Amino acid sequence: MKKLYGVIGDPIAHSMSPIMHNDLFQFYQIDAHYHPFHIQKEQLEDAVNALKTIGVAGFNVTVPHKGEIMKWLDEIDPLAEAIGAVNTVVNRNGKLTGYNTDGPGFVKGLRMLVQPLPGQRVLIVGAGGAAKAIYYALAKEGINMIDICNRTVEKAVELKKSCPFSVNTEILSIKEAEEKLNQYTLLIQTTLIGMEPATDFSPLSLENLNRDALVSDIIYNPLETKLLREAKEKGAIIQNGIDMFVYQGALAFQKWTGIMPDTARMKINVTKQLGGNPC
Repeated sequence: MKKLYGVIGDPIAHSMSPIMHNDLFQFYQIDAHYHPFHIQKEQLEDAVNALKTIGVAGFNVTVPHKGEIMKWLDEIDPLAEAIGAVNTVVNRNGKLTGYNTDGPGFVKGLRMLVQPLPGQRVLIVGAGGAAKAIYYALAKEGINMIDICNRTVEKAVELKKSCPFSVNTEILSIKEAEEKLNQYTLLIQTTLIGMEPATDFSPLSLENLNRDALVSDIIYNPLETKLLREAKEKGAIIQNGIDMFVYQGALAFQKWTGIMPDTARMKINVTKQLGGNPC
């Protein structure tokens, strides 16, 4: 009997996940299908119960439901509990368990470009849900210097206070971060600034960027944001959001099927769909 998987969110039509996961099911000869479900906030409880009733084997969760869905799950993984957000759900014999693969997915993608991670001097731009998942995951990996800058400083302070892992963190305004940018070996941009259609914007100036730094922007549409273009012009190594997207999806696929999929295949597939050069 064909198994059903999916992703829930609002909006959902733009999601690359169905293309990515259905290709994997075909590649590994798994009798399954992955479907996007457009679920509005007021429908969430009923939708979760319906997915459980029809026996959906697992599903991803995207905005705006990553936090709210935790109310309707049977169990939550400790990391997801700490982050306060779930992006992957596994149905085991009628019991729904929530996980967060965003932070670990980012770390796996980062390891392709940076070794070792401990010792890196990190600046995270933003203090939202993605920043929180990445901040926790990096702190868990033993990086003990992670600063945060955000337009609303109070939100960054809350993020620092909530972290369950040992880490040294300074909270900075955008201006303060710009002034000391040359101190960082890794800059991670987690906001929506620079995403389609507002591609002419950047969250901060890179005038003082360390030329040996890696600049990672979790946006993947466009494939190269204004921030990444400016960083490349300064000679820095750059990384867009495809790696994070692919690895968080790969970790979800592994939780559902027990198979760690071919991430190179996933990356080529997603890049093609976005109109980029997969080579």
